[in-house]
Parts: sequence; C-alpha cells; structure tokens
Amino acid sequence: MLIVMRDHATAEEIDHVVALLHEAGAEAHLSRGEVKTVIGVIGDREVMYSLELEGLPGVEQVIRVLKPYKLVSRDFQREDTVVEVGSATIGGGSFAVIAGPCSVESEDQVLATAKAVKAAGATILRGGAFKPRTSPYAFQGLGVDGLRLLREAADEVGLPMVTEVLDIRDAETVAEYADMLQVGARNMQNFMMLDELGRFRKPILLKRGLSATIEEVLSAAEYVLKGGNRDVVLCERGIRTFETYTRNTLDLAAVAALKSLTHLPVVVDPSHATGRRELVAPMSRAALAAGADGIMVEVHIDPEHAKCDGPQSLTPDGFEALMRELRPLASLVGARVGQEA
Repeated sequence: MLIVMRDHATAEEIDHVVALLHEAGAEAHLSRGEVKTVIGVIGDREVMYSLELEGLPGVEQVIRVLKPYKLVSRDFQREDTVVEVGSATIGGGSFAVIAGPCSVESEDQVLATAKAVKAAGATILRGGAFKPRTSPYAFQGLGVDGLRLLREAADEVGLPMVTEVLDIRDAETVAEYADMLQVGARNMQNFMMLDELGRFRKPILLKRGLSATIEEVLSAAEYVLKGGNRDVVLCERGIRTFETYTRNTLDLAAVAALKSLTHLPVVVDPSHATGRRELVAPMSRAALAAGADGIMVEVHIDPEHAKCDGPQSLTPDGFEALMRELRPLASLVGARVGQEA
C-alpha cells in the first residue's frame, strides 16, 4: 500500500499516519519530495486495507499496490535515486564507468590495472577477491589478501572500489575494505544475504540472475530496501538463452524497462553479457544510448594470461579507446562520462 500525502503536509500529519500504521503492526517507509511525501506500507494486507486512512488529516490518496515490490517502484518515488560511492556518482546524469580485472591475481597486476583505468577516466575500480566459479578446480580468488590488494590499489590511484560478497559470512569483512558491495548473479535470490545487506550502510550493486525476470530483479532489490538500505544499483549482465555465440544474451530492453519501473540506477555489464572482447565496446555504446547510468567492464593488463575471463577483458589501450568513443555519444544524450562527470 502507498499513502500519498497532500502537498506540503505537516510533519504532525505525517507522524500521525506513521503512528497509526505502527500500531497496526506495519512498517512505514517515507519518500520525501520537495512538495509531497509518499509513505510505503508493508504489513498484513487485510489489516492495512481495513484501516480508514483516506479521511486522515493530510492524506490525499491511498493506493493499493498489487506488485510484489513497492519501495523500488516509481509509484513510491518518482525522482531518480542517485547513489554516491565514495567520490563517484551513479545516476543523475553521471554515466559511471566501473572498470578493473575480473579477479585480483597479484599486487603488480591490480595496481597496474588500477592506474590504467584511472588514467583513462574510470570512476570506480572493480575486482574480484572471492570468485564464484562453476568448476571447483578453477581459480577461486585470493580472498582477504585480494581485498587488501584492491583497497591499496584503489587508495593509491584515488578511486572507490567495488567487489563481490560471495557469502554472507564474509560480508562484514568485505565491507571493511570495499566502498560498494556487489551481489553476483548467482546470489541474486539469496534472500538471507539480501535481507542482511539491507542493514548495511554501504551501496549495493545487485546483478541480475542468469535466468531472472525483471520482476524478480526488482523483488530482490526490494529485500535490500526493506532492510533500510536505499543505495542500490541494478546491473544488467545478460541472461541465459539458447544462443551460444555470446556468453549470455544482453537484454538492453530490460534497461529501458527498469528505468520506467524503478527509481534505482541501472548499469550494464557488457563483459559478462557477451564474453567476447570485440563486443564490449559496441554494447557499451548501446547501453549508454539505451539510458543506462553506467557500465561495468573488465580490464586486464595481460588478458592472454589472465586467470579468469581473459577473452572478455579489454586491454588498457582498448579501454582507453572505449572511453574516447563514449564521450561524444554521451554529449548527445545529455550524460557525463567517467571522471568528466
């Protein structure tokens, strides 16, 4: 249920409505605009519908929401959410560029990559310390040592850093090092993890699951917002279809759909979506044109010898070329790319 307050409703009127909702055992989440306040209500549907809320002072409209997600919807908040990650901004006309290696392999590798992507204009450093791999014999990451190397590299070049939380038991440790916590595609419906991350006060990058619908992505984000964390960024990273030429099928229609359904920022990961280095740049340009708020790309100083995802990783020169291609396109759509933002 959504309760739309009248223009310039007083604090006393809003507090009175919230108090009644709490008495009925419901949660009240407020979205305050310059003129209107919208109260998102979560609780027993029958109990909520039995309350006589329409006649309360300051209440303009009571909307019954049939969608499984409420707090992430544009019904709850019309204005776009802008997420701050350290010195970087995602949304609000800033086209964020998140770049770095798939996995941290060594101190020299991650530092050299960090310097290269920073010089080219990236706004956030990415890298994997804990790696979810299909094969138990594949490189699993350096763990806490990888987190330390990422943090040191990010600090040296002056970029915020995002890395994946693979297990909720590691979340506190990852949060000590990272500026943003990533939930990978395989964990998108790990509801215990999402619920716990809702209590964190660090931005969350939520990747779409391999076969997840748009509604399922938004419902997953709802878990985080319900816990109190409003700084969530959605990531389209391709879905699994019958096509085998690309690693996954990049669903750019989902970007436009999500932008109409939710106020949360949406970024695109063309590296995992395509799995092919030569497709990363054109799909990055397409993501910008489709209205995405940023991209997340893999960059490696020596892709031929990468321990993870070498075929889809850009070289530093390739990443610099991509940034040059994005800037004139961004000016056409009114966005600011990378460190120009």
